[in-house]
Amino acid sequence: MKRFGQIIGVKPEHFESYKKYHAAVWPEILEMISKCNIRNYSIFHKDGMLFAYMEYTGNDFEGDMARMAADPKTQEWWSVMKPMQSPVEKRKSGEWWADMEEVFHLD
Repeated sequence: MKRFGQIIGVKPEHFESYKKYHAAVWPEILEMISKCNIRNYSIFHKDGMLFAYMEYTGNDFEGDMARMAADPKTQEWWSVMKPMQSPVEKRKSGEWWADMEEVFHLD
């Protein structure tokens, strides 16, 4: 199992809508997240920033992420979410949500 932390901004004028969507995530999206071996997935908010935490339990992260990205319903969901988000300036090339480095963990 590998843990991931990611950050992205959320546009203030879209935050309430973003919360409403996430209070009732489309079932197909939840199913795809599970099929792609993501567990214990949470998104937190503070001062216009979103922090996501997830655990990946599979053995082909790149393949599972490609599978998710190719899913038409996931693409539809992302087309709704992306205009509400504001990626951080110093993210790596190809990232939307910026990956964070884990510096401490206690089980």
